[in-house]
Amino acid sequence: MKKFVLLICLMAGITAFAQSNSGYGVKGGFNFNSSGDLDLGDINLSADTQTGFHLGVWGKFGENIYLRPELVYTKINSKYEGRSFSSDFEMQKLDLPVLVGIKILGPINLFGGPSLQYVLNSDLNDVDYRDVENDFTVGLQFGVGVDLGDRLGVDLRYERGLGSNEAEFADDILGTGRVDTRPSQFILSLALKL
Repeated sequence: MKKFVLLICLMAGITAFAQSNSGYGVKGGFNFNSSGDLDLGDINLSADTQTGFHLGVWGKFGENIYLRPELVYTKINSKYEGRSFSSDFEMQKLDLPVLVGIKILGPINLFGGPSLQYVLNSDLNDVDYRDVENDFTVGLQFGVGVDLGDRLGVDLRYERGLGSNEAEFADDILGTGRVDTRPSQFILSLALKL
């Protein structure tokens, strides 16, 4: 219930903020991501990069220097493989990036800022583990965008979780360990202005 109320409040706030100015729309695209290391005591495994996706809404306020808040649902996939172990890691989260940008040359702009992240669900296949340490975390996003006319835009950005956020597990086969759930990802988005 707490997650549902938070989602409604965030969406209402962004919608009201976006309607106060003419620059708002929808976005979606792909994430090329991995999470942090899987620690099995004597064995540390790094996550292989996998493809996820995202969908959301955005607002843009200002022209040459602008503020761009977004509310985005993101699904992240990672894979851990060792000699005797293979498992997929999935995480679903809500991201609220608050980006500051600047147009640098014609339709090209640079942007960056914090991304507030709320973890909705995470799962390491075939391993029972406790929920992540913190449902709410902070990350950093920065990137470059190109306006493709008046209504379309494309951007490529990098995101990294800043604070550690681990989930511990105790498994019959693997024993005890932990997985770092912080994402490290490149995000390719297509945005449509409404």
